[in-house]
Amino acid sequence: MVRPAWQVAKGIRLDADELLALREALPGSGKAEAARRSGAIPSRQQGSGMDLREIRAYVPGDDPRRLDPAATARTGRPHVRALNEDRDDVTLLIADFRPAMLWGTADAMRSVRAAQHLALMGWQAVQRRGTVGLVIAEASGARSVAAAAGDAQMATLCRMLAHRHAEALAAGQAVASLAEALALPHRLAPPGARVTLATLPGGWAGAEDQLARLARGRRLDVALILDPVEVAPPAFALPVEHGGLQRLARLRGARLSDHTDRLRELGAAGRGITS
Repeated sequence: MVRPAWQVAKGIRLDADELLALREALPGSGKAEAARRSGAIPSRQQGSGMDLREIRAYVPGDDPRRLDPAATARTGRPHVRALNEDRDDVTLLIADFRPAMLWGTADAMRSVRAAQHLALMGWQAVQRRGTVGLVIAEASGARSVAAAAGDAQMATLCRMLAHRHAEALAAGQAVASLAEALALPHRLAPPGARVTLATLPGGWAGAEDQLARLARGRRLDVALILDPVEVAPPAFALPVEHGGLQRLARLRGARLSDHTDRLRELGAAGRGITS
């Protein structure tokens, strides 16, 4: 299928190879670590023993309270102590590719930066030897891939992100809530799973019940993908035309605290992502 030139322009097109290359940007990428069961991470439970399973290089997402001072000082790199029995390490990524995300004023669309952020989270989970799954919210509904471990799984998710993003660009402008996409993770992410949703500020409107339910028993992080114009809007008024009428309007920066406070009430943690 031949796509219009604007859909394949840099910053508009989501490049699978760029998502795959994010693996090499991780600290310690390519270095061997002590083996353990894929899809599991050491976990200290209340009342359990203190047996040491391994000392390994720190991976983003590890509990910083597990840092081992001696190994860290000896190697010059953060290392953590892995203790006690294993528990499942499941990471579920939720990408918002609805029309409101297919927009941007700088070098990349909001949706492209959302996918890049999620891919980095996914590669970090793979480096921890966890499992990774994916849900994609689109104007026409939602698609999902069950969690699995390994580089091949993450490569599949990167290619799916790129393919579905291209399809979203070519689709219509139907308005859809996140309700369907937020209902799928209940069977894909067991209690204790990490779930990361990448959307725009207020993107969960109409799906607050599903968001609150998803947060119960899971670590739910919401990455609020901010466009540069929302962070530092121009100081001058801009011409706006709609329905044949022209007006001058000033843009107001995003009040992120309003959104993060609401997410906290729903049981999720929200933070702004600007790059």
